Amino acid sequence: MKENKAEVLKHLSKAKGILVDAIYPKSVHFIEDTWVFMQKGVKADELVAYGRLATEFTGEVHSFEGKKLVIAPLNFQNGQVLRRLFPFTKPVPVLHKQRSFGLGDRLGLATEGHARVFEVYDAYPIFAQQSIRELNLTHRTYEDVLDAASFGAFKVGFTRGFGADGDHLKKPEDIEYALSLGFTMITLDASDYIRNDINGMSDEKVNQEVSLEEALKARYLNQTVQIEDTKFTISEQELKRCVLVYGKAIDFAASIYKTYFIEKKANANFELSIDETATPTTPVQHYFVANELKLKGVKLDTLAPRFCGEFQKGIDYVGDIKQFEAELIIHAAIARHFGYKLSIHSGSDKFSIFSLIGKHTRGHFHVKTAGTNWLEAMRVVAMKAPKLYRDIHAFAIQMFPEATKFYHVTTDLNRIPNLSSLSDQQLPELFHNNDSRQLIHITYGFILNHKDEQGKFVFRDQLFQLWRDESDAYSDMLFNHIGKHLELLYKGFK
Repeated sequence: MKENKAEVLKHLSKAKGILVDAIYPKSVHFIEDTWVFMQKGVKADELVAYGRLATEFTGEVHSFEGKKLVIAPLNFQNGQVLRRLFPFTKPVPVLHKQRSFGLGDRLGLATEGHARVFEVYDAYPIFAQQSIRELNLTHRTYEDVLDAASFGAFKVGFTRGFGADGDHLKKPEDIEYALSLGFTMITLDASDYIRNDINGMSDEKVNQEVSLEEALKARYLNQTVQIEDTKFTISEQELKRCVLVYGKAIDFAASIYKTYFIEKKANANFELSIDETATPTTPVQHYFVANELKLKGVKLDTLAPRFCGEFQKGIDYVGDIKQFEAELIIHAAIARHFGYKLSIHSGSDKFSIFSLIGKHTRGHFHVKTAGTNWLEAMRVVAMKAPKLYRDIHAFAIQMFPEATKFYHVTTDLNRIPNLSSLSDQQLPELFHNNDSRQLIHITYGFILNHKDEQGKFVFRDQLFQLWRDESDAYSDMLFNHIGKHLELLYKGFK
């Protein structure tokens, strides 16, 4: 018989290794005859299981009043057991929901703060969302990413479901890896197959580069396309440019979809990313890509176009907002026509356009954030450990040229205040400076992995200890910051 939670915890306070004052109260769950919960251990969070199922977990085994008690580390093996026993800790496909929101937690520490936001808003979170680039820069694995989401959801009792996104994947082996672990969304990055040299190309050169198939001509030329209030025709030159820019990307996407989503029947959502390019996706090109994929049997759940303007990392939208809105209206209509949601990549901190996105997608959207969570973590450092932050900031400036090989930004280091002119109390204000934000945003891999001559981490261990000690502050900052994203998105359609 299930016992009273308070009584059980009081009873277990007598057991070896149980830190009753350190138990996370929302993590206490009961299954069959077994209690499972998490506690803040001396060095790291721990999972505790007490009852017949306790030995399903691997860890330090004790007996207490005739029952097994296991104190287990938060590793992949125990994560697999947790996901089996408590299905709400296992990711599920969520892109079919009206609203979804991707949360790139580079540190594996953000789920508590994120979950608080999605207790308030009905969008479905994707707690596990990382690219291979981010894994390489943080020296993490997809197992780590999945575990952070599962244990985080369990710790705070978040039971309504979350997704896991293998983000910006380009290679079949990476897709296979993510799906094998149970990731429930694949974002296929087709940028390697998209040409960026077409906009400046003359019509004569375009004609030399491509000869249209008769089937394509019959499909698109001399046809009027009407989608909601938008009507357009596609000229021969436009069609040729569509083929040149996106033809190979379409074939690549169709091949990946056929292999993993048709033949291997992946239980996952499929998103196509065509945003990681220098060439904005015109509405005509969006229609062409979507229509060709549909004809090839590809069922998109979301598509991320390359919008006009710039969606730089960690700062607000840069560009003509009126043009963005005019094109967004058409992009959203095309997505509705083909039955998928628009996906907004590099969505972190795009506060000036969130209400427009909410409005013109009619509340049906997928927005991705990532580095802004890291920036909030670093804001905690600036607030709580100013000397450490000063050292990290100086190192980031040294590594900035190297970091720009991985990210496109327009940062001007000369616009960042000299730290010697700032008091400790002023340091958090740096995170209101776009150039400072981008400096810290793109150097995260170098900061986390910097070692001294003896091979010891210079910053990493100090940072993780600080974030562990200040977990409540980090959670509060994420709740407020990510909450602002959702508040503005919902303002557009509520």
